[in-house]
Amino acid sequence: MSNLSVELDRLDHFALTVRDVDQTCAFYEKVLGMAREPFGEGRVALRFGRHRININPNPNELSRKAAVPIPGSAEFCVVAATPLTDFVAHLRACGVDLEHGPAETDGAEGLLRSIWFRDPDGNLVKVASYE
Repeated sequence: MSNLSVELDRLDHFALTVRDVDQTCAFYEKVLGMAREPFGEGRVALRFGRHRININPNPNELSRKAAVPIPGSAEFCVVAATPLTDFVAHLRACGVDLEHGPAETDGAEGLLRSIWFRDPDGNLVKVASYE
């Protein structure tokens, strides 16, 4: 074990492996208000605030990727500035079915009110609010 003390600041980005990049981007743009952002050589990310989700097609030829990249194997939580009741109404207007919630859950900074739904690949998306 190292005697060196390290400290992390924040999550910068993570990657989702998807079947259809355009379908995924359209979903996240419409449902979560993210912005499609090209980067690198033909790569695409979805930006929100200081964060982004890199979108990786399946299959892909990237040299640095998960050991077993499979569409629909991710789950993640984003914190909303919009009240959850308004967010639920927005999801319904977008034709997105809630899988669970609103319910109280534990978050990185305390208790959250959360809702869950799935993206086009079946990834579990949780939108939460520190109320």
